[in-house]
Amino acid sequence: MSLLILVADDNLGTRMSISEYLEFSGYSVISVEDGQQAFYAVEKYHPHVLITDISMPLMDGYELVQRLRQEPVYRLLPIIFLTERSSMEERIRGYQLGCDFYLPKPFGLNELGAMIRNLLERTQLIESAWRSRLQPMIESSNESDRDKIGKYLPSSPKNSINLTEREQEVLKLVTKGLSNTEIGSQLYLSPRTVEKHVSSLLRKIEGNNRAELVRFALENRIID
Repeated sequence: MSLLILVADDNLGTRMSISEYLEFSGYSVISVEDGQQAFYAVEKYHPHVLITDISMPLMDGYELVQRLRQEPVYRLLPIIFLTERSSMEERIRGYQLGCDFYLPKPFGLNELGAMIRNLLERTQLIESAWRSRLQPMIESSNESDRDKIGKYLPSSPKNSINLTEREQEVLKLVTKGLSNTEIGSQLYLSPRTVEKHVSSLLRKIEGNNRAELVRFALENRIID
């Protein structure tokens, strides 16, 4: 499963260049053009990293980060501010609101990539330590308590073949006969990223075409 990164910037060229670089680096990418879309995308897709501009329509980056940090589930979400606002006051405000890195424009894609790797490694260490502390609680708890703790753990796939949540979303749209471009439009993904998910689905079911994906979805009750 590739890690998911959300890019929020009202500049199309910036979104495209970052998305292409990240996809080439092996990440899945969702890109949006304003803070409001970014907030909804975080809630829906739970990205591993958020890269956001500050000056955006409907909701700027400051308000976006402030609202996210008010939600307990997003307090540890790695966030990178990518902006032309580079004064000390602006940087201080960004850090006070909860961003992890502040990268002024123009920037180098390699530097951005290094920041992302740093944040992901740190997040993995935090999650590993958290699980180590939580596991004894699970083992010593009763069934009712385990159900409560389970709400905070990733759920296992219901079907026999391990499909990610994103792959299931793509699969459902494939069964409707949508093209990669149409699927990408609905899921805020590039056609290239959609194609990667389709290829992954075909590899997992050992199939050769989309018709076999539809049959798999029907047989496993992923669609009615």
